[in-house]
Amino acid sequence: MRYSWRWLFAAALFFAPACASAQQQPAQQTAQADGARDFDWEIGTWRTHLRRLQNPLSGSNTWVEYDGTSIVHGFLGRRANLVELSIIGPAGTIEGLSLRLYNPETRQWSLNYASIRSGELTPPVVGSFVDGRGEFYADDTFNGRPIRVRFVISDITENSARFEQAFSADGGRTWEVNWIATDTRVR
Repeated sequence: MRYSWRWLFAAALFFAPACASAQQQPAQQTAQADGARDFDWEIGTWRTHLRRLQNPLSGSNTWVEYDGTSIVHGFLGRRANLVELSIIGPAGTIEGLSLRLYNPETRQWSLNYASIRSGELTPPVVGSFVDGRGEFYADDTFNGRPIRVRFVISDITENSARFEQAFSADGGRTWEVNWIATDTRVR
């Protein structure tokens, strides 16, 4: 089921103040241990450099580059966040939102992306961080055929991180990387 990004953003803004004020210190300490605060490092403004494979799963090796910003806002005691992406390059502009939500029952995050072009959410990639590396997976379709999606967040420091997306058309046996973003914090 796809939801309008506007609806999700409005819901996040409506519920964030009430939930944030009810949060207590012991809950924060538990949340840090279970992964609920894994994205705390990313709250803020980032300069983004993106390399995107122009035609994924086509055999092409033509990459296009973009530069711009990512702004990450924390909500609900940072157990949710919203990423605003705005980048431009020779192939045009990419603007989108990523709503990330923590599930305390599974101890996993869902990353829900919407391009401003379609206004629809893609199926969420779901996963967690282990030893400072986040791996998230989903089943989706690309050009009408079923694929697996893998999204990896790595090389995380206080001031930089790497984001990589890959598609698999064979159920995850092989992967083709199609999106590599390097973010640097704006002070």
